[in-house]
Amino acid sequence: MNNLFKIGFFFSFICFSDGAAADFDVNGSGVVTYPTGIDKSFDFGFGWKANDKKFRIGNKSYSMSQLPESYSIALTLSKDESKVWIQEFNSGYIESFEWQIGKHKLKLSKREFSSRVKGDYILTLNNVDYFLSRNNVSIDVHFEESGIKAVRLDGVTRNMGTKK
Repeated sequence: MNNLFKIGFFFSFICFSDGAAADFDVNGSGVVTYPTGIDKSFDFGFGWKANDKKFRIGNKSYSMSQLPESYSIALTLSKDESKVWIQEFNSGYIESFEWQIGKHKLKLSKREFSSRVKGDYILTLNNVDYFLSRNNVSIDVHFEESGIKAVRLDGVTRNMGTKK
């Protein structure tokens, strides 16, 4: 009988806490820098309301049957490799950005290097530097019921783009 009570209590706890822990709202504050040198603040975060089955991307909410596994943000390098376009952050080309999303920090900046680096760009995620290996980079934000599980990059390398 004692074990049956413990099992019943455990399942009640799981059912009750599942609905309570299923919502999250993560702000994503950032700054873009235009090729002219002018800075502009932006906010691009994510949220999930389990009871309403609504997922927030930036300032828009969408009906979803369940929390998505991830969301990909495309970073596209211009043909002349002098600037980038990120639809979620700005409607036109930018030169750099800084973005804090939950506990994750991303920064795209230009530097001069002794060897050729695509666009002279360095993309920093949580204090780890990466270099663009393609003209299209993906910033993948992965979710769990309590918020952001991880941020991963695709289309980058840690070797300054000099090795093939």
